[in-house]
Amino acid sequence: MAYDKELAAAIKAASLAALLCRKVQKGLVQSDVRSKSGRRHQSPVTVADYGSQALVSFVLQQEFPGEFSLIAEEDSNDLRKDGAGAIVERITELVNDFLTSDGSYNVTLSPEDVLKAIDSGKSEGGSQGRHWVLDPVDGTKGFVRGDQYAVALALLDRGKVVLGVLACPNLPLTSTGVAYPHCRNDEVGCLFFAELGGGTYMQPLDGSSTVKVRVSCVENPEEASFFESYEAAHSMHDLSSLIAQKLGVKAAPIRMDSQVKYGALSRGDGSIYLRFPRDGYREKIWDHAAGSIVVTEAGGVVTDAKGNPLDFSRGRYLDLNTGIVVSNHKLMPLVLNAVRASLEEKSL
Repeated sequence: MAYDKELAAAIKAASLAALLCRKVQKGLVQSDVRSKSGRRHQSPVTVADYGSQALVSFVLQQEFPGEFSLIAEEDSNDLRKDGAGAIVERITELVNDFLTSDGSYNVTLSPEDVLKAIDSGKSEGGSQGRHWVLDPVDGTKGFVRGDQYAVALALLDRGKVVLGVLACPNLPLTSTGVAYPHCRNDEVGCLFFAELGGGTYMQPLDGSSTVKVRVSCVENPEEASFFESYEAAHSMHDLSSLIAQKLGVKAAPIRMDSQVKYGALSRGDGSIYLRFPRDGYREKIWDHAAGSIVVTEAGGVVTDAKGNPLDFSRGRYLDLNTGIVVSNHKLMPLVLNAVRASLEEKSL
């Protein structure tokens, strides 16, 4: 495949970052949580966000030392302020620990190296060239609660998503949709990866074995289950409920943080994912790039509420006004009809 080297590097980077995040979550203390400044709704950001971004950025730059472009969520502005020295030291220590454990890179990063690695994610993207797209901890609120989150990494080539990796440290390997070989029922931590034209695969975070996954083949909406965001601010639960009602969906919604929903849907855990943010919310490309290719390469469909494909070529934002709908090919026309009817009813 055309992007095999890039996919291997992405899997390596995301796996290391996920292990860093897992370590931080297990020992989460208050000093590890800060609030992003300058946001209308402050959201917690942890050393895991920064450490994950620095680690992924460093690994990718080592693997591809030429022209490098990264679109990522974090920057070092808050970390360069007075009083942030201790958290910078902690981030630096974590990043170096995981680089050492990997063994590929004989290097020790300084705090300034780490800050520069974090700041390499300021690319604006666009329709030309190649751009990596990273959400270092997608679902930070879930991370802080001890719930689901993902390290989400994708590659854009001339505005099109050509590969994606979702590392999901808290997602069980077993599910209703996939009987994963040789794993205990309580084993958690999996990684999904997809390359354009190559299908979608799932493996444990340690990479011990790999299985190909497919979306649910459910055709009857009454037998379908659907995912939506855990946070009500991220998706209008009342609208999702109305859509489900029109479809005849009987199961209660599965509410989950982050792009873990895309991964779970790609292996058949559910059949529909509905995301309808409240007015004024701008969708960032790092919240959907990796997840969208993981689902589409598993045989699914990802569109806006009007049935149009998502456009990742316009920079850091998708700028959708209508929301995002994900399902399989059989259900999608029915879901879009229910979405259209529900939006019309809500606007009356």
